[in-house]
Amino acid sequence: MIPEPQAHLLVVDDDERIRGLLQKFLMRNGFLVTIARDAAQARRLLAGLEFDMIVLDVMMPGVDGIAFTRELRTRLSVPILLLTARGETTSRISGLEAGADDYLIKPFEPKELLLRINAILRRVPHVQPEVGPKMLHLGTVRYDVDRGELWQGGDPVRLTATEAQLMRVFAAQPGQPISRETLAGDLTRAETAEEKTGQERAVDVQITRLRRKIESDPKQPRYLQTVRGAGYMLAPD
Repeated sequence: MIPEPQAHLLVVDDDERIRGLLQKFLMRNGFLVTIARDAAQARRLLAGLEFDMIVLDVMMPGVDGIAFTRELRTRLSVPILLLTARGETTSRISGLEAGADDYLIKPFEPKELLLRINAILRRVPHVQPEVGPKMLHLGTVRYDVDRGELWQGGDPVRLTATEAQLMRVFAAQPGQPISRETLAGDLTRAETAEEKTGQERAVDVQITRLRRKIESDPKQPRYLQTVRGAGYMLAPD
């Protein structure tokens, strides 16, 4: 028996056949799925609907997936999984720098897509009842440990699913260095040495992006510090 949809996905791909296959597969696995053929149609859908995640093809005519991800990150924190035929590390890093939470290289097994989607959705923080939340103070920024939320004064700071996961990891061990290898393992699973190296580099990209949301001067970080030979450490006030 198929469970009730637990998440609403937006699948954006210019290939009609792939759109249809992905929609049928994901719906059979319990998701509510809306499809779009390009960035323009996706924009119209996003203007009126809220999605739990976007599965986005990179190689699209007009605005490609990386450019569209960069555009979306100026206003949305919804998790984004990129589908790309380009497996080079530089291409994957470009996607992460744009704000994607993960990437999957074509061709892929449908089961792997399902595993990636579920892994990303598990990293998205869930709102919990407010029962004396703990706060970490980072200068003018504060992090609500219980709710997994970052605030600048009275305004919430949008975090991607990956950034939210990093903050949870750091907040659980404030003042303790955490290695890049450990952080990479917390975010995703690697099989080969090359994948592990690429994922550790991806951690560096995510740290750089997170510092822009925490630090007054990201180039000279005070709160999300680099510990030489040990990794990174969150050092709250």
